[in-house]
Amino acid sequence: MAQNKTDLLAVLAVVKKYNLKATEDLLKKEAGLADIPENVAGEAEVNSVLAAYKSEGDPDIYENSYMELRKFVEESLDIYKHELALILYPVLVHMYIELVYNSHEVQAKKLITKFGPEQEYYYQDELAKLAMVTKRDEMSGNDITDTFKSNAFTIRISRDTLSLLKRHLHEKKASVILNIVNEHMYFDLYEGVARNKAQCDATSGAMTGEAKRQDNKIKVYYGLLKEPDVQTLVAAPPEEDDDMDPDAPDKPKKKKPKKDPLFSKKSKSDPNAPPLDRIPLPKLKDVDKMEKIKALRESTKRVNLGPDLLPSICMYTLLNANHTVTCADLCEDSSLLSVGFTDSSIKVWSMTPMKLREMKTAEQLKEIDRDAEDVLIRMLDDRKAETCRTLLGHSGPIYRTSFAPDRTMLLSCSEDCTIRLWSLHTWTCVVIYKGHQYPVWDVRFSPHGHYFMSCSHDKTARLWSTDSHQPLRIFAGHLSDVDVCIFHPNSNYVATGSSDRTVRLWDVCVGTHHRLLTGHKAPIYSLAFSMCGRYLASGSADHRVLIWDLAHGHLIAALTGHTASIHSICFSRDGTIVATGGLDCALKLWDFTKLVDDISGENVNVSHNPDVRDGEPYLLRTFPTKQSPFLTLHFTRRNLLLGVGMYELGV
Repeated sequence: MAQNKTDLLAVLAVVKKYNLKATEDLLKKEAGLADIPENVAGEAEVNSVLAAYKSEGDPDIYENSYMELRKFVEESLDIYKHELALILYPVLVHMYIELVYNSHEVQAKKLITKFGPEQEYYYQDELAKLAMVTKRDEMSGNDITDTFKSNAFTIRISRDTLSLLKRHLHEKKASVILNIVNEHMYFDLYEGVARNKAQCDATSGAMTGEAKRQDNKIKVYYGLLKEPDVQTLVAAPPEEDDDMDPDAPDKPKKKKPKKDPLFSKKSKSDPNAPPLDRIPLPKLKDVDKMEKIKALRESTKRVNLGPDLLPSICMYTLLNANHTVTCADLCEDSSLLSVGFTDSSIKVWSMTPMKLREMKTAEQLKEIDRDAEDVLIRMLDDRKAETCRTLLGHSGPIYRTSFAPDRTMLLSCSEDCTIRLWSLHTWTCVVIYKGHQYPVWDVRFSPHGHYFMSCSHDKTARLWSTDSHQPLRIFAGHLSDVDVCIFHPNSNYVATGSSDRTVRLWDVCVGTHHRLLTGHKAPIYSLAFSMCGRYLASGSADHRVLIWDLAHGHLIAALTGHTASIHSICFSRDGTIVATGGLDCALKLWDFTKLVDDISGENVNVSHNPDVRDGEPYLLRTFPTKQSPFLTLHFTRRNLLLGVGMYELGV
């Protein structure tokens, strides 16, 4: 009886929604529901009741309805055709799910076999997985069916195109499609002319359609934090008192030492930068400040790159490593190289003549003067120095390593679902971070240290700090593996790339996503922020590098030319050049300055994405390796480009 009353209330809510006053009064009278409160049936109840009825009837109707819809799309005017075609894929998927749910396996199989191959190439993997679900019992726990049942498929569409579609569906009384459109699709409306084929293709491809404009409305503080004042630590030459000597009145006075021009310029505040106290960052120690001074001095010797002055490239090839090396990473000052292996070991090499020293024993440390300025150097034992160190502890293949900015620690993640923090003084594991339930694909230190990010097969990314066993934030929202993560240069945001073919930008402070970027047609395996922090480059298994403007969340360029997955992207230190390396054994250099100059002259249409620029005019040069796919790329402080790859037979 209670269920019947719920059904009646839900029907009453539908009647009320469409303002059918006479029908509402008659139903109330017949059912004896005279004194019921307003809005008694919620939207969820209405949907659950309608769901019980929507699939009743002849299962053969589905095929005819889909054919009618396809015919309508094909015969529409060219101006509307491309946006209308976007609804064919989600309609087909939901038709298949409904047929399987209602035990019409034969019709479901016929439908997906007939119309599946017509869909875009980037949906074929999902359709193949969906076709394996042939019974209602197999639907529970299935990633594809769960994703489509719990997420509306988003399509950005002009108001005129949507009016045309709704008019057609009502005229044809296509109730099956109408139900799917109303319940499982979200139309992100905009005023203006409908998009053309290229514009529709540019942002389509994600598992659940395009990003809503609302997803990219929040302001992003993409500017860089103001550099700390390190001038106080610069050692000034000792002052001479000879000019005050009464015995030498004729001696010329010593000139005052000039200020170092490197530190005389005050760093300007970036208007787009977040407040310095927005997230707590570790205080700089004197050692860190001295390292910053060293980096600043080195940057003065940096080569300014451009189309006429390309970087010198040094390629490190790992031999005898076929199918055993999984990842490689270089530290910020290019002095250390770490490589992860399938046998769960990590090797660290010194890239300079200085060998890797180990800390002295506890007995020897007692004899050291703790107040000495060079106490850290005294703690290390030169006699045990080696050019290569091996770290053992994981119980599965290593998927990523990451050096701390101060080069005292190393992070690693593995198939064993753990993250380990290693000391580069004692060469031992100091912490094991557990939290992910599945293999961890990537781990990255924050540019400011202390914090680090991880991402996993469990569809989440997590923010950690080195002093806590528990994650500080869990970033949930991706619909498939999160394959890659990276910190923004100001440490206030992190970007993640996923097998759901989307890139998301998350706010570290509040834990929500502020940008949802769609356009890739395959899983995303590499990410890199520009030096200014405004642009994000993402590389994918679709052989393309996409450049995004984080100010508006727009896709601005697609760099094409690679013939395999792109696993490494790197911006030069002066931000003028982007280097991309792929599994096609090719390194490409792109003119980023020219791209930004071309974009800044355009008026951006904020209602829907601007035209995406083709990358060909910006390609400066391609460098092929013999048979070495790229594992990582890294620009040194002086803009020398380092590449690491492994020699593979038969590539």
